[in-house]
Amino acid sequence: MNVRIGSTTVGEGLAAYVIAEIGLNHNGDVEIAKRLIDVAADAGVQAVKFQKRTPEISTPAHMRDVPRETPWGTMSYLEYRYRVEFDRDQYIEVGDHATLRGLDWFASPWDVPSVEFLEDLNVVAHKVASASVTDLELLRALAATGKPIILSTGMSTLDQIEAAVDVLGVQNLVLLHATSTYPMPADEANLRMIATLRDRFPGVPVGYSGHEPGLQISLAAAALGAAAIERHITLDRTMWGSDHAASLEPTGLQHLVRDIRIIEAALGDGVKRIMPGEEAPMAKLRRVTA
Repeated sequence: MNVRIGSTTVGEGLAAYVIAEIGLNHNGDVEIAKRLIDVAADAGVQAVKFQKRTPEISTPAHMRDVPRETPWGTMSYLEYRYRVEFDRDQYIEVGDHATLRGLDWFASPWDVPSVEFLEDLNVVAHKVASASVTDLELLRALAATGKPIILSTGMSTLDQIEAAVDVLGVQNLVLLHATSTYPMPADEANLRMIATLRDRFPGVPVGYSGHEPGLQISLAAAALGAAAIERHITLDRTMWGSDHAASLEPTGLQHLVRDIRIIEAALGDGVKRIMPGEEAPMAKLRRVTA
């Protein structure tokens, strides 16, 4: 089953839908968000993704008063969450910028009011963060939108993923294999889960959301036929913030998209034939013809 997101069809055997996750790497600054959108568009991705929270709902109670050192001084974790959230006008500004650059844009809502917030902005799809796989109330709200849903599966068991899919349905769903370690070591990638998810949910496009340093593992996912590939992006991996170290800088993103497309071209269709470039060597080198 293919899934239409914006102007792109996502499915097995099609070009991978590449998502540049901006997340909170804008650090609450609209201009940084716009620069990251430009980085994504220049690299040739199809979409950029943010995160949307209602902090007093989505912040775990035991974390709210924990002190956090930030570029704006020491504040509680809840205050920090408010500090980096975009409001409606800011989302309109960055969303319009993404649209003008030819990109789909959407976000991971972390609570039901955030779903309503994003629906009011008419996003083309919704993304479920790995941390929200077991939030069935949130999943029901997302299913009710009728929009395409991209479900990351990190920090989850197969039973938990199945329960989430039961709520979301399979008709407009893309699954992303993920391991929620930041940054992720290679021995936790478990890329064979891409095939496992395909087998468990026949017809549902399966992709990969990566948090590893470097490109190799994401490119291996492309070689395994990932229907979508998502990576965090940053202007500089040394910037302040929790996700920058597991993100790709602009040159890395450019190389990722370039190499994904080369791999896709190289995979071919599995039908053995004499290729055009073989004709001349065959005429020159083959002594016995069939």
